[in-house]
Amino acid sequence: MGYLTTHVLDTARGCPGSGMQVRLYRFVDGQAELVLEAVTNADGRCDSPLLAADDFIAGKYEIVFEAGEYFRRAGVITAGLSFIDDVVIRFGIVDESDYYHVPLIVSPYSFSTYRGS
Repeated sequence: MGYLTTHVLDTARGCPGSGMQVRLYRFVDGQAELVLEAVTNADGRCDSPLLAADDFIAGKYEIVFEAGEYFRRAGVITAGLSFIDDVVIRFGIVDESDYYHVPLIVSPYSFSTYRGS
């Protein structure tokens, strides 16, 4: 069986994005259903896969990273709205036997992702 993982890299401070709230949704009949909530650890990773074993099924998914709140807590953003707030990455899982890694590289003013290994 395959599995899904993520991690966060904070390019503004040059460190792992530790303590960031992460939510995973699965789309069922066009509606997003919450699968789990997690918080990244000191290495910017979740302590366990977001999906694994029987929960790892093909379909459309979305990871929401609470980046704005993370940067406010870190003191990088001090007042008002942030330019980058919730980062939403929507993707598809096709092969249920494969490993999917969806990292977030983020600063208060930009972000990127890729399918990692």
